[in-house]
Amino acid sequence: MRVALFLTCVNDTLYPDTGRAVVKLLTRLGVEVDFPMGQTCCGQAHYNTGYRHGAEPLARHFADVFGGYEAIVTPSASCGAMVRELYPRMGERARAEGRGDGLAAAVAPVVHKTYELTEFLVDVLGVTDVGAHYPHRVTYHPTCHGLRGLGLGDRPRRLLAAVRGLELVDLPGAEECCGFGGTFAVKNADVSAAMGADKVRSAESTGAEVLCAADNSCLMHIGGTMTRLRTGMRPVHLAEILASTEADTEAATEADTEADSRADSRADTKDIAEETGA
Repeated sequence: MRVALFLTCVNDTLYPDTGRAVVKLLTRLGVEVDFPMGQTCCGQAHYNTGYRHGAEPLARHFADVFGGYEAIVTPSASCGAMVRELYPRMGERARAEGRGDGLAAAVAPVVHKTYELTEFLVDVLGVTDVGAHYPHRVTYHPTCHGLRGLGLGDRPRRLLAAVRGLELVDLPGAEECCGFGGTFAVKNADVSAAMGADKVRSAESTGAEVLCAADNSCLMHIGGTMTRLRTGMRPVHLAEILASTEADTEAATEADTEADSRADSRADTKDIAEETGA
């Protein structure tokens, strides 16, 4: 099966490792993954900020770039929801405004074959055990677009539950928004920060090392709050957990051991120098 990776602006700019993880994971499962170089923003930021007409050329461009693939896979529930929920709505509004059926016809081919990553794994490939290994205590935050927009349900949790070595713990108030909401975080910064702090305190109460989600935009907000509150927890995208293998864990452990050894060596050298007056 040949699919296109729709990485999204946020991931391409700030979280390229998530894209690499998706390619690694899908390739391991026998899927041929293309990365169409013509992809740009899907228009979500424009649409949500009130520039609906400004989002229309981006929707048409998305359809042009991705229309020829069997499936379009994205590691972003919010951008997936933009294509699936709002592209049809944009087409309907254009028709109602007397601008014809052109937009609706242009986006129709991509709407029903755009999948958020966990949907594609569970519904299309029919797998929940993807051969992952991740020996950490993890809690899962269902982001708003995934939970209420795409209706991901228990798909992410089923995938996480099958990861070897992973201890999955429930997040209190899991269905509450983290406070990001795109431009909401800018226009209502104080409210957004308070919601983020509530989410992080809930995550911290689980004793988890890692909080994961299916949207890096929300993880960016949560991660910044974790840093400010000095929790010691890490935000990690679900794709990166599912792509991880036992070999990766062993390699990371060896790298940490070597780094510790180098640090100890430097400390010993410093002690000797101080003792000898060198």
